[in-house]
Amino acid sequence: MKLNIPKLPLIFLSFCLFILSLFLLLLSCKSLRLPPPTTGSVSPTSAARSSDLRIRPGYTNYSAYIEHQLNKTQNSKLRRIWTTRDWDRKVRVFAEFFNSLKRSNLLSNASKSLCIGARVGQEVAALRQIGVADSVGIDLVPYPPLVLKGDFHSQPFDDETFDFEFSNVFDHALYPQKFVGEIERTLKPGGVCVLHVSLNKVTDKYSANDLYSVAPLVELFKRSKVLHVKSIDGFGLDTEVVFLKESTNSKRNSSSMKHFSG
Repeated sequence: MKLNIPKLPLIFLSFCLFILSLFLLLLSCKSLRLPPPTTGSVSPTSAARSSDLRIRPGYTNYSAYIEHQLNKTQNSKLRRIWTTRDWDRKVRVFAEFFNSLKRSNLLSNASKSLCIGARVGQEVAALRQIGVADSVGIDLVPYPPLVLKGDFHSQPFDDETFDFEFSNVFDHALYPQKFVGEIERTLKPGGVCVLHVSLNKVTDKYSANDLYSVAPLVELFKRSKVLHVKSIDGFGLDTEVVFLKESTNSKRNSSSMKHFSG
């Protein structure tokens, strides 16, 4: 016996295909991650902090990361520019930043100072120029007498060595927690750390992380409190964050985060 199966109306088949396509589209959208905002601040939750500090992928191991960083630091053309054409301008601008910190009593001529990721030492030269004589820098490639060889993930100094530490290379840290941990280890209680960072635009191809708000920085500094955050124009970096290392190992209470939680 032959069965006669009625044909479904064309409009019904079209409707079914439309529903199926919509379902597949919704599934694919769930796997997409929207980029974080480039301005504003966030509530200091774990999810917000992780989305506002992202490590760039692509390094198979730590040696590959170091090799990539050295491609910039050892570039002979760049080093020639840093020590000639760029030198006077950058020393002058750094000196203005540091003099402002002196006027705020965050830096003095007696401060034993470290510049982290100092390349050829323009910031060290600026510190010495304004009277902070006991100043030195570290970088993967030394530049004597201003810059010693050192990895900022493992500083070559004893605990509680410095009164003042400065860096404008936070974005180059593959392990931000180690970067900050070494600052707090080598900074004396009552010492000051100043970071210049970019929040509003992507940094160069040698950066290892992208920062979208101050909140992750505040959380990384376990033994320090924020003194101030302000906008700057610092060679492509737009924000200055100043921390004071506290005299105890106790973590800051949540009130110190409220300023950055919107």
